[in-house]
Amino acid sequence: MKTKAVIVNKTGTPDVLDIQEIEVGEPKESEVRIRQSVIGVNFADIYQRRGSHGPYAAAIFPIVIGGEASGFIDAIGKDVTGFSIGQRVAVIHPGAYQLTRNVPATNVVPLPGDISLEVAGSSLVRGLTAEYLLRRLYLVKAGDAVLIHAAAGGMGLILSQWAHSLGALVIGTVGSKQKIELALKNGCDYVINYREENFASRVLEITSGKGVDVIYDAIGKDVFLDSLNCVKTLGFVISYGTASGDVEAFDLQLLHQKSIIVARPTLRSFISAPGDLQRGAAAFFEAIQNKVIDPTVRQLYPFESVRMAHKDLEEGLTTGSVGLVSGV
Repeated sequence: MKTKAVIVNKTGTPDVLDIQEIEVGEPKESEVRIRQSVIGVNFADIYQRRGSHGPYAAAIFPIVIGGEASGFIDAIGKDVTGFSIGQRVAVIHPGAYQLTRNVPATNVVPLPGDISLEVAGSSLVRGLTAEYLLRRLYLVKAGDAVLIHAAAGGMGLILSQWAHSLGALVIGTVGSKQKIELALKNGCDYVINYREENFASRVLEITSGKGVDVIYDAIGKDVFLDSLNCVKTLGFVISYGTASGDVEAFDLQLLHQKSIIVARPTLRSFISAPGDLQRGAAAFFEAIQNKVIDPTVRQLYPFESVRMAHKDLEEGLTTGSVGLVSGV
């Protein structure tokens, strides 16, 4: 059967995203075939399109980018159990920007009835990332002070809400005045426009000079070094994204005085063991069901508008989760 896919033949701007028809066969023994309804758009997709550093190996073109989607199972490999035709599922697997595809059954998560396709398709990567950032890489606890960069973005909103529910003091940074109110309504106790004031000085003021226990940095180059100035002694700085550019080599002695711990994690490592994906997804879905977090989907673009979705996300024009709607 034929299906539409976003094909990338070279790295570059959103203009390199081309919609073409490709062939999709029957699923292999351990695969299921999914008709995808919502396809997540994440900054990791932009890194891959640009050819930037990140969790992806060097591309052999042509490629289909993307890593998450939701939809319905329409075919099942002969060795697969536990799934049924027509079942609502989410999937984490490379090559998501296409309307129908075969994926390993181990990368598929059944959806509870109260989790929408829109939320699952556009927010699961963010939810899984927030789960390991808050509950495994650094265990946030009541009384901690946390700094969340890009607090009004899709990841930032989930992180802020979840950290707030754990009893942390949540400080967020945003890049425009328009995003301050949104961040305040979604878990942040304080919000700083880092383009208009020195966020490190403001964080030290808020924390009476102590600094924060942990910093979650999805911005990278523009904020990383200043972040080292407002984390406490023995604090964590977790660089999980580089929206403003890669953090290039820096002097390790900058960490010495306060024994700062720096991590550069990727989700792939935290869902690599059997069952990790399912456990992380269950924790994310439970947090939604218990109203701990509300991963509101604010931007859904038609599949054919993939270039616009990338452009808007890249230019910081979006808030919350972003997805492509396939219409199938």
